[in-house]
Amino acid sequence: MPRTIAIVRKPSKTMGDCLLTHKQREPIDHELALRQHAAYRAALARIGCEVVEIPATDEFPDAVFVEDPVVVVDELGVIARPATDSRRAERPSMEAALTPYRELAHITAPATIEGGDVIHIGKTLYVGRGTRTNDEGVNQLRAHIGPLGYTVIPVPVTGCLHLKTGACSIGDGRVLVNSAWVDTSAFEGLELVEVTPDEPWSANGVLVGGSIVVPAGAPKTSATLRGLGLDVHEVELSEMQKAEGSATCLCVLLDED
Repeated sequence: MPRTIAIVRKPSKTMGDCLLTHKQREPIDHELALRQHAAYRAALARIGCEVVEIPATDEFPDAVFVEDPVVVVDELGVIARPATDSRRAERPSMEAALTPYRELAHITAPATIEGGDVIHIGKTLYVGRGTRTNDEGVNQLRAHIGPLGYTVIPVPVTGCLHLKTGACSIGDGRVLVNSAWVDTSAFEGLELVEVTPDEPWSANGVLVGGSIVVPAGAPKTSATLRGLGLDVHEVELSEMQKAEGSATCLCVLLDED
């Protein structure tokens, strides 16, 4: 029977030293972050994921955001090359986590690419071109997965850290999006579902089947998703949001037969 594995890692005690690009630094409550992460893991389990927890590390402040050092498709795991030295140092642990599930390929210098910039819809990967992913990163990813039948489409990102900060797949050919941050022209042929200006950080959710885990605090977006027939699970992620993270970057999803 098919199963969905979600690889996760608890927040580090040093998370308050995380990298920031668009947000002002705020104190992060580590104990609250741990409770929120536990609720997030429980929500993933409720929507049918087999949650696999890898060891936490205080050496890397951003390590809770396990999505960024990798890009995964059904046939292959690609070890990404994040744009910063501290995030690159996370790669060996993520490589070890993926090895039981996928054959691996590697992105090499001068390319940079982070998994938070990649939206996977069918056989197409939409890749954000912003501060963390460059053109060579897009090209190397295409070289790895193009022979497997995938198309790679770059998407300009200007107002947020990663593409998935401002857009995510919500199934049935739809993309939840904040068009103030993301160039939506790349999503030709897909139905765009806009978040409201007063909920700019809400275009981010983990979709598994007909269920989605989203950050709490965006009632309009949650209502829209329910109106589209999705089973919505809201989780408070305030401490992760202070570090410019949200729902999608906290796990790596793997579909297994």
